[in-house]
Amino acid sequence: MKRYEFNLKISSHQYLDYYRGKARQVVVRSTCGQGVKFPASALQRFVTQDGIYGDFVLTCDDDHKNLRLERADPKV
Repeated sequence: MKRYEFNLKISSHQYLDYYRGKARQVVVRSTCGQGVKFPASALQRFVTQDGIYGDFVLTCDDDHKNLRLERADPKV
């Protein structure tokens, strides 16, 4: 399994491009500096009226399939 950690800061206004299908992929830089691309639809459940903000973890198999996106556990 591959694991990518990253931070997102997407305002509700910026998210409209994803919601409307104008942008179908999200491209982020992981905390280790690696570029990561995934379907924007994976973000839908994290949208609030303010947008999407926070630390996230994306896991997938070695073929980059079976994506799973979750909020990262807060650092204790």
